[in-house]
Amino acid sequence: MAEKDQQQENKKANGMPLNGDGNAHITTISNMYEDYFLDYASYVILERAVPAIEDGLKPVQRRILHAMNEKDDGRYHKVANIIGNTMQYHPHGDAAIGDALVNIGQKELLIDTQGNWGDYRTGDSAAASRYIEARLTKFAQTVAFNPQTTKWQLSYDGRKKEPINLPMKFPLVLAQGADGIAVGLSTKVLPHNFIELCKASIDILNDKRVKIYPDFMTGGSIDVSEYNSGKRGGKVKVRAAIVKGEKNILLIKDLPYSVTTSSLIDSIQKAVEKGKIKIKKIDDNTAEHVEIAIELAAGVSPDVAIDALYAFSNCEVSISPNCCIIVDNKPEFTEVENLLRICTENTKDLLRQELEIRKHELEEKWLFSSLEKIFIENRIYHQIEECESWEEVVETIYREMRKYVATPFDPAKKGDNRQELLRDLTDDDITRLTEIRIKRISKYNSFKADELIERIIEELRQVKHDLAHLVEYAIAYFQMLLDKFGKGSARKTTITSFESIQATQVVANNAKLYVDRKEGFIGTSLKKNEFVCDCSDIDDIIVFRKDGKFLVSRIADKTFVGKDIIHIDVWKKGDDRTTYNLIYFDGKTGRAMAKRFNVTAITRDKAYDLTKGDPKSKLLYFSANPNGEAELLTISLSPTSPARIKIFDYGFSDLDIKGRGSGGNIVTKYPVKKVVLKEAGHSTIGALKLWMDEVSGRLNTEGRGLFLGEFDTGEAILAIYKDGTYELNFIEMTRRYEPKDLVHIGKFDPDTPISAVHFDGNRGWTMVKRFLIETTSTDQRYGFIADHKLSKLYFATASQAPIVKYSYKQKNEKHEEELNLAEFIEVKGWKALGNKLGEYKILKISGTKEKVVSEKPAPQAKKIVASPEKLKTGDTIDFEVDGQGSLF
Repeated sequence: MAEKDQQQENKKANGMPLNGDGNAHITTISNMYEDYFLDYASYVILERAVPAIEDGLKPVQRRILHAMNEKDDGRYHKVANIIGNTMQYHPHGDAAIGDALVNIGQKELLIDTQGNWGDYRTGDSAAASRYIEARLTKFAQTVAFNPQTTKWQLSYDGRKKEPINLPMKFPLVLAQGADGIAVGLSTKVLPHNFIELCKASIDILNDKRVKIYPDFMTGGSIDVSEYNSGKRGGKVKVRAAIVKGEKNILLIKDLPYSVTTSSLIDSIQKAVEKGKIKIKKIDDNTAEHVEIAIELAAGVSPDVAIDALYAFSNCEVSISPNCCIIVDNKPEFTEVENLLRICTENTKDLLRQELEIRKHELEEKWLFSSLEKIFIENRIYHQIEECESWEEVVETIYREMRKYVATPFDPAKKGDNRQELLRDLTDDDITRLTEIRIKRISKYNSFKADELIERIIEELRQVKHDLAHLVEYAIAYFQMLLDKFGKGSARKTTITSFESIQATQVVANNAKLYVDRKEGFIGTSLKKNEFVCDCSDIDDIIVFRKDGKFLVSRIADKTFVGKDIIHIDVWKKGDDRTTYNLIYFDGKTGRAMAKRFNVTAITRDKAYDLTKGDPKSKLLYFSANPNGEAELLTISLSPTSPARIKIFDYGFSDLDIKGRGSGGNIVTKYPVKKVVLKEAGHSTIGALKLWMDEVSGRLNTEGRGLFLGEFDTGEAILAIYKDGTYELNFIEMTRRYEPKDLVHIGKFDPDTPISAVHFDGNRGWTMVKRFLIETTSTDQRYGFIADHKLSKLYFATASQAPIVKYSYKQKNEKHEEELNLAEFIEVKGWKALGNKLGEYKILKISGTKEKVVSEKPAPQAKKIVASPEKLKTGDTIDFEVDGQGSLF
């Protein structure tokens, strides 16, 4: 028995828990891990990473603001002192508190900073905490603190009281944003605009539906088409603002959210090292405003370079929001609009609590002021002079006061003139009356007392009105925030839509493609073999072989694609204009077959057969035509064939463009000796229909935006700019215009005059001119108004009927007139000044809107001498066009 007791004592000494039988209780490692892991995960989620819905703050942020409010005296405090004060409430190190404090300070909403607090744009860190100072902003004092509506708890060591949540009367989590990684989940609430949040809260209180979108301090532009209200699964694309500077310089003026100038420059340099972009130099000129200057290499298009920066660097980033918030001590995933609705209702409830507290204070103040007035004016204090005990004093005051006041529950109050109180008298009321000093009694002014009571009643009446009209009161509160703190909070991030940029279209040519036709190898390392073209290291290469097969493969150092290569080029996915014409010998039937086809989609490294699959089949002729051209061939048959005509012409223009798997049309059933090109063909797929996206300014063929016209090979675009210049451009799908800078854009017709109204800064006159474009250089701007800082282009059009309505002021009198520009002035040279319209400036001008060319059939001529198919060289066509003046 003694031995057993000794064993139990040894187990106790070793820290083993004992069960009722005195045996050691064993806990398995797996159970310990399960319990400890859940406890740790819950702690990190609730106490570290995810903000609470009540105030939008994480615990460390809440404790920082509470500590600052405790020390607040209107002056700046050393951040080191704030950190030390916060450590009374936060059970972690000073580094975590300091980082969180700097993060809040850089958002410039709750903390007024002084000193070097770092720069969120450049990534520079703040100075040491002993050198920088901070205090609460007026906004924070207005929305975040009220001890009367705050629920309190003991701090981690039980010495202090700290708020469970701050009484935040503002959707702070949406204004500041939140970012945190917990165990098993994360949160990412993007920041929103202060003004838009206030207005949206007012709309919610008015029972209106709202939609809010992110706004970043770094500016830039954002595509919110997939925002999904900030829920999981959504995403936004954010871009830097890139503008063209002088010569070959690009300037980055704004940054994407969460990107610093350092990380942005690093990403650009990595793209340059990989050959994606050709850049000569990068300079970081960031000071008060962001400015990164990029000097492009010679011959690099600025438009293509801008797209490449978006495609290959952090000039464009994709952000995936994940709106997760703590509700009732549990993480909840929700929409930002629902989150705003909850915050707005929470603000309304806090305002209700404050009004009810104020109502109670005013009622108590009114009660004691009334009691004091009765006590002094009726000289009740004389009645206690003979009292010998405190109980007797209290009883005497009770008795005398009841002569003048009645309580709500007093049955004898009916029919008398006593003043009715809101509640019954208490011992505390009597005690306060006895504490009135003789000095106050001797100087008591009944008139001022009545004024005070009247003011209290008036304020109480207003508070009761606000409680009865709580929604209107909450709306007025948000309007007050908007008026008082909304200055300088305009949206910084432009909401727009981004076109997806195909990397293969904008990547710089950083590789050279070579081919060994005989042995069947292609790649960038075959420098001793035939050079094909410049390309990039992400391009796909299409290869056609003599056996009638083709395949597409990603470019590499050296790749085997099959022997007897007859054509090789860079392949673009979705290219429906490049047309392949071929004639092949069908090994099964012995016929020569012709076909035309596009290659728009493939499986990489898969060989496709263009013939009918017989192993004896082979290609007799092949051509690749970038604009769907159809050439004319001369075909010679074998001399031994029984055909009567052994040499004849064959044109691909009679063939339809079909799929690559089609068998084709029969050219001849006799053996072919040779096929030679007789005449280069013209496009059979029609002119290229071109549009300009009116948001992004990009050219496209998908029908988005303004229709520019149908363009054949060699035709150009005319762009007229607001600065009084024009430019001719050949078609480049990577080109991008700035719609806000354009006055006119469309297909260039050298016979159509340009009509313009402009102010000549040299003479101080408003002028009208009409001219033909005489310059032939492309991608170069030409100014057609006076080179003076006051010169201004009011109006320009390529319309055939340039009629304008304009207004101006002369001798303090406003005039409105209409003018036909074609009748006012004849067509002159593009350098001519034009004719004087008047010695005034135009206030407003508008012209006849140009009709957008639609995709309808061309107008029919009234009289045709011969059909186009029967015309010969030298023949003429006599036609009249129905009211159009031109035939498209």
